[in-house]
This record gives sequence, structure tokens and C-alpha cells, in this order.
Amino acid sequence: MLHRNAPLSETGRLRLARCIVVDGWPPRRAAERFQVSHTTARRWAARYREHGEAGMRDRSSRPHASPRRTPTRTERRIVKVRVLKRWGPARIAYLLRLNPSTVHRVLTRYRLARLAHLDRTTGRPVRRYERAAPGELVHVDIKKLGRIPDGGGHRALGRAAGKPNSTGTGYAYLHNAVDDHSRLAYSEIHGDERKETAIAFWTRARAFFAEAGVTVERVLTDNGSCYRSKLWANTLAAQGITHKRTRPYRPQTNGKVERFNRTLLDEWAYATAYRSEAERREAFGPWLHSYNHHRGHTALGGKPPASRVTNLTGQYN
Repeated sequence: MLHRNAPLSETGRLRLARCIVVDGWPPRRAAERFQVSHTTARRWAARYREHGEAGMRDRSSRPHASPRRTPTRTERRIVKVRVLKRWGPARIAYLLRLNPSTVHRVLTRYRLARLAHLDRTTGRPVRRYERAAPGELVHVDIKKLGRIPDGGGHRALGRAAGKPNSTGTGYAYLHNAVDDHSRLAYSEIHGDERKETAIAFWTRARAFFAEAGVTVERVLTDNGSCYRSKLWANTLAAQGITHKRTRPYRPQTNGKVERFNRTLLDEWAYATAYRSEAERREAFGPWLHSYNHHRGHTALGGKPPASRVTNLTGQYN
């Protein structure tokens, strides 16, 4: 591949070299003609004399020797620790008494997967998947969130003045449902995570997806008590929906709703120093609408979830 700053292509180098070697042009005259320095002209002429046309090709810029490169034995120790411990560059560097940047370069050189792309239990790369059509799989989860006391919590007032959650403000429970293919999300805030609440939420979530033209075929949840109840199983069975649960201690299986939870916290729950729980809840509906209709999603090529469904007209708050 031609270097981005190369003044001459392979054909241009060949013409330059032939002008000097075959036609007898002085190097300075040839350099002026091809708008390069006379040292460049001499170099290509010398390569042409020695190697012919093959000498006009780009050569690797890698040095012939790298005396300061990390010893092979050390590189093997870095790789061994990474594979066995699944540690990052900083921890490996501390163990082996190296610079973290050195460890990072070695891991990159050996093309080892980033920790974020690995299953922490098995050490194998996480297999990414996406269902082919909306409704084939919907991820459901509950996110526990501390309520904000009136007047503001520590994010608004600071650690010293803010009231801790132990003062009796309690928790809110966000029941979330995310379609695997489109990332279309439905979410409600409740005061508990009981099975009756989860069922009522799912009934409204299913209606929301149906209104958007999405027929739910399968639901994936974790192993929370509400999702292990007979009421949940019987409700989904009556709706003709298959229920699947993740393996214990494997939240990445339900990764799409877990990622939605993180986005929800970063861009809504903790995005502003709210002065009360009511103020935060008031902002929830508009944020959810923006997420579905306007916010670009990296997994969707920068388009919002609404771009993947055909009949999305509104959002439940």
C-alpha cells in the first residue's frame, strides 16, 4: 500500500529512475522534473540499478533491529498472566514490575481480546448476536435505584450535606423491556419488584410492542423470584410466549437490557443533579421517548430504535 505522504507512486519512481539510469539525466534535473529532492532521486536511481523494477515497491518501515523491545520471555509472562488471571495492563504491570504502557503494547501486539469482550467466567470472547426481526426476543429486567430525598441528595448538595438513602427515602424499581433486534425499550418506575407488579408491567409492555407492530415470541429474564413464579410462567404461556432464563451468575446473557440499564443511569438517572425524586421522574418520560425516537444507537449504525420498527407512533410514560 502506498504511503499516504509518498510524493511518487511506483510508476512515478520507475520513470524517475529510468530518466537517471537509462536516459542519463543528472539527478538534480530529474528531481526538479518530478518535484522531489535530489537525495530522493538518487535513492530511487540506486534501487533501480540494484533491483530493477522490483526496487520501486514500498518497503516495510519496521527497523532491522529493535534492541529496546521487551524480551520474548517477558512477553510470554505477560500473556500467561492475562490468559490465567484475566487482568488488565495495570495489574499485570504491578505484578511483573513493568510499565503499564509496555504491557498494553504487548497485549496489542499479540492481538489479545479486550477484557470487556471476554466472558469473565470462561475467558472466552463473548459471542455477539442479534435476532433477525423485532419480537423474536425481548429482554426483561428490573433495576433498583435509590430515591432522591426532597431538597436533593449528595449529587446536588455534596457528600457532607446530602441525605443518605438510609434516612428512609427508599428505592424505586425500574421494570425494563428491550427488544433484541430493534433495541426498542419500554420502561416503568414502580415501588417494588413483586410478581404481581412484574406481570402488570409486562402486560402493558406487550401492548406497547403490539402497538408498534411487534409480536413478542420469546422473553429472556434473569432468575429473580418474580420471574421464577408460577404466575409469570402461566401468564406468558397463556400469551403463547416462550420464557427463557439466564444461567445463574451470567448477566451478560441478558446483555442488551443490562446495557440499557447503564445507558438509563448515565443519561437520565444521574445525568442531572435533581432536587427531588418527583423532578427526576418528570424527566423520565421525555428521556425514554428521545431514546426510542431520536437518540442514535451505536449498534444500529447511529439510528434510533424507531428506525427498525414500522408502526411506532408514541411512548408510554
